[in-house]
Amino acid sequence: MHNVAITGTGVYTPSQIITNDELVAAFNAYADLWNAENADAIAAGTAEAKPHSSSDFIVAASGIEQRYVLDKDGVLDPSRMFPHLAARADDEPGYMAEIGVDAAQKAMAVAGVDAADIDLVICAASNMERAYPAIGVEIQQLIGAGGFAFDMNVACSSATFGIQTAADMIRAGSIRRALVINPEICSAHLEWRDRDCHFIFGDVATATLLERDEGLKPGHFKVLGTRCATQFSNNIRNNNGYLRRTHDQMEDRRDMQFMQNGRKVFKEVLPLVSKHIAAHMADAGVAAADLRRLWLHQANKTMNDYIGKKVLGRTPEPGEQPNILQDYANTSSAGSIIAFSKYADDLSPGDYGLICSFGAGYSVGSVIVQRA
Repeated sequence: MHNVAITGTGVYTPSQIITNDELVAAFNAYADLWNAENADAIAAGTAEAKPHSSSDFIVAASGIEQRYVLDKDGVLDPSRMFPHLAARADDEPGYMAEIGVDAAQKAMAVAGVDAADIDLVICAASNMERAYPAIGVEIQQLIGAGGFAFDMNVACSSATFGIQTAADMIRAGSIRRALVINPEICSAHLEWRDRDCHFIFGDVATATLLERDEGLKPGHFKVLGTRCATQFSNNIRNNNGYLRRTHDQMEDRRDMQFMQNGRKVFKEVLPLVSKHIAAHMADAGVAAADLRRLWLHQANKTMNDYIGKKVLGRTPEPGEQPNILQDYANTSSAGSIIAFSKYADDLSPGDYGLICSFGAGYSVGSVIVQRA
């Protein structure tokens, strides 16, 4: 068995930003249009008027202040309210591959590793641009990696599940190096016309490079343990897929986009994640007092604050549980990796940290690391 290390990470950040104020103005204009078009039904009591959103509501509900997206014009058009991404020819790189390559190249540069020395590429994300050929294989070709590649979807836990998969292969000796890439174009599966969730998601891509821990220079992170768990739930769901056209219902169905029962998610996921982390740390022999940093899934500030307090047994000090969702919003599987990439360099040799993601499935994945 071989030991595993994380030697590099990379983050692709889109150039376009949508602030809460911009988003609220577009949403409220849409709501006004809808209410005007359905005034008779609203007056008759057969339809409910769409209420306005507000920046204060968004911050209070989530802690989000802005989000990065690949296309803001389509999202902010009250008559459209979703991004416009031009169709690409089959011989052009796909959108997920393009942003995934950017993140991968940054991770390889940090690690000082050439693409030809990569044995495995996993594209792990909450949605795939197409069914096949695999986005991972496309990225493998575009960066010039060796070995093999495949796609993986475990929704918001795709990154940590991908890390465990790659780490297990490295431990077993079947590969030496792997890239786990998380290109998340969440703006395309969000229902921007739903007040309860229109502010949640943003776009990004992250990459994590894992290697056999032999002869590495100081500064990497030893992977001390990985753990994944799932429990089926319908409370976070997206029904879109290749069987959609077989149902003879091609109208604009709300359940074909991101949906969640937020109250049930809070009630059920928080204990699940807290118990998962506590058990993983106990089995790894890492006490709460030893933990220097928590890089949690970036879905909601209140959720992260709750989990941080449960894990540490106290309110986390500033910097112990960094949040990035105020800038990036929820980026599904990429969120915890963004936090790790941006808030890990200050750790000293011997310091412990834990990466954790959780979401639809339900799924939860954790990675315990130590600075070398």
